[in-house]
Amino acid sequence: MTPSVAAGAVNDGRASAAPFDAAAYHESRRRHHAADRAALAARARRISRARLVVFLLAVAALATTPDDAVLRPVVLATAAALAAAFVVLVVRHRAARRRERRAAALEAHATEAGHRARREWGAIPLRAPLEAPEGHPYAKDLDLFGRASLLQLLGGAMTAPGRIALTSWLLAPAAPAVVRERQAAVAELAPMTELREELAAGARLAGRTPIAEMERLLEWAEGPAWHPRATLVAWGARALTALVLIALAVAGTPAGAGLWVAPVTAGALLSALVAKQARRTIDAALARGESLRHYAALLERIALAPLAAPRLADLRARLGADEAWQDAAQASEAAEASREVERLARIAEYAAVKYSPMLYFPLQLFLLWDFHVVDALERWRRRSGARVRGWIDAVGEVEALAALAALRHDNPDWCVPELVERGAPRLEAEMLAHPLLAAGVRVANDVALGPPGTALLVTGSNMSGKSTLLRAIGLNVVLAQCGGPACARRLRITPLVVETSMQIEDSLERGLSRFMAELTRLKEIVETARRIGPADAAGEGGRPALLYLLDEILQGTNSAERQVAARRIMRHLLAHRAIGAVTTHDLALADEPDLAAATQPVHFSEQVEERDGAAAMTFDYRLRPGVATSVNALRLMSLVGLD
Repeated sequence: MTPSVAAGAVNDGRASAAPFDAAAYHESRRRHHAADRAALAARARRISRARLVVFLLAVAALATTPDDAVLRPVVLATAAALAAAFVVLVVRHRAARRRERRAAALEAHATEAGHRARREWGAIPLRAPLEAPEGHPYAKDLDLFGRASLLQLLGGAMTAPGRIALTSWLLAPAAPAVVRERQAAVAELAPMTELREELAAGARLAGRTPIAEMERLLEWAEGPAWHPRATLVAWGARALTALVLIALAVAGTPAGAGLWVAPVTAGALLSALVAKQARRTIDAALARGESLRHYAALLERIALAPLAAPRLADLRARLGADEAWQDAAQASEAAEASREVERLARIAEYAAVKYSPMLYFPLQLFLLWDFHVVDALERWRRRSGARVRGWIDAVGEVEALAALAALRHDNPDWCVPELVERGAPRLEAEMLAHPLLAAGVRVANDVALGPPGTALLVTGSNMSGKSTLLRAIGLNVVLAQCGGPACARRLRITPLVVETSMQIEDSLERGLSRFMAELTRLKEIVETARRIGPADAAGEGGRPALLYLLDEILQGTNSAERQVAARRIMRHLLAHRAIGAVTTHDLALADEPDLAAATQPVHFSEQVEERDGAAAMTFDYRLRPGVATSVNALRLMSLVGLD
C-alpha cells in the first residue's frame, strides 16, 4: 500500500460551511463589552466629579471655619464628614476604574477574536516570540510564529507562563496520554465561553509583567533567606521601631525630650550595614503589585470554576481547590494559591512606597520600613515560596488549554484528532485543509500517508497549492499532537516526529549558499530517520516515526544533478522506513522502478480561460491522482507582462 489521495471525495473541494459564524458571535460580544465599558467609564467620571466637589467643599469648610462657639463644631463636623465621604468616593472610584479596565480588556479580547475568525492578520497584535527558534525542525517552515501564524491564530497567550506553555506545546509533540488529557480539558472548556472570556481578560491585565521579571520573582521565592541572620535583623528592626514610637510618644514631656535620637541612630546604623541587601531583595522579589493582583484573581477564578476533566481537576487541586466544596464562599476560603498571591500583592504595594520620597524617607528613618517589608517577604517566602512556581505554571497551562478550546469553539466543523499508539506509522485525513486560511478560502482534500517506507509525490504547476498542502499536513499534525482540534473532517495519526525543508535561505554569517544550507537541512532529516530506525517506524519500539515534508528540494543546482541528488535523498528516507510528502517540478523523479513502487504521484492543476479577450489562469486546489500534465511558468510570465 502506498500513500494516496482520494480525489473527488469532497463535492466541491471546499470544506463545508459551518453553521456557526464565529466572526458574528465575537462581534456581538464586542458590542456587549463595549456598552459595559462605556457605562462604567461614565460612572467613573461621575464619581470623579463628585469626589472633586466633595474635596472642594471640605476645603472651603475648613477655610471658612468661624470662631463662633456654636457654629465652629458644626462646621468642623461637616468638614470631617466631607473628608470621610471623599475617602469613600476615592475607594469607589478605584473600584469603578478596575471594572472599567476589565470591561475594556473583555472588549479588546472579543475584538481580536473576531479578527482571528476572519483571518485579518494585520489587525491582530503580534506577541513574543515573534520568530521561530534557530534550528527548529519545523517552526519556521510551518509558520508557527510571527504574522499570519499558528500562535497568532491561537491568540498568543497573554501572561508570561501562558506564552511559555503554549509555545512549548507547539514546538514539541506531547505523549499520546498527555494529548488525550488535553483533549478532554479542551472539550470541557470550549463551550464555557464566559469563563474563557474572564480568563482571557484577567490574563490580558496580568500580562504586563515581563517573562524575565516573573522569572526573577520565582527564583527569589525558591531561593535562600535574604540574609544569613534574617531573623535576628527582623527582631532588631521591630525592637528599634517600638523604641522610636515610644520615644516619639513621650517626646513632649520633660523626661522624654531627645529620647528618640538613640533608637533612630541605631536604626540608621543598621540601615548602613544591611539596607542595600534588603533593597536588592525587595527589587528581586516583587513584580508589579497590580499584576500580582490580577494573577490572584486568575487563580481564584480557576479554583472556583466547575471543572471536571482530569487535567483541569488536577490543576485546580494544585491551587488548593477541592471538588467537595459546595459553595463559592467555602471554595474562596480554601483557594490558598489565590490568597497567598494576594498577600504578596499587598506586600508589593507596601514596598512601592519607595516611589514617594516624601513619604518613604520619614518611614525609613523612624520606622525602618524596608526591614519590615523584607521581613514580610521572608515570612511569605518560607510559607509559600516553594509552591508559587507550580501555581503560576498552572495559570499558564489553563491559559494554553483555553486558547486551544477557543479554536475548537470557533471551528465546530474541525475534528478531534485520533492518536493511535500502536501499529505502522500512518496519517489518514478526510477533508484536511490549511488552518490559517479563512473558511471561505481554504480547500479541503483527503490525504493518506503510510505505510513506512512510502511517500506522497506532489506535482503541479506554480501557485497550484503544493506548498500549502505540505503546510496543511504539518500544521494539523502539530495541532493534533499538542491537544488541539485539526482542520479536517477526520484525522487519525500515529505519534510522529515532524521534520520539514521548505523555506531555506542562504547564510552570510555562516558562509552557506542556499544549496549548502538545504543540503545541511536534508542531512539532518536523514539523520533523524536513521536515528529513529526501522523497528520504531514499524510500530514496535513505541517511539514516534518520522514525518518529513520536503518542498522543491535542491533547487540551487542544475537540473541533471538535482535529479540524481533528489533520488538519493528519497532512497535514504524510504530505506529508513519514514513516511512523508515531497513536492517537485521534476516530473521524472519517480521514473526509476524502486522509487515508482514506493511513491504515490498526485498533482494539482490549473485552468486557463478567456476573460475580456485575454487569457486568465485559475486554480481549484483539488488534489488529483497521477503526475501533473501541464506547466505554467511561461503563462505566468505572460500574465505579468514579461512575455
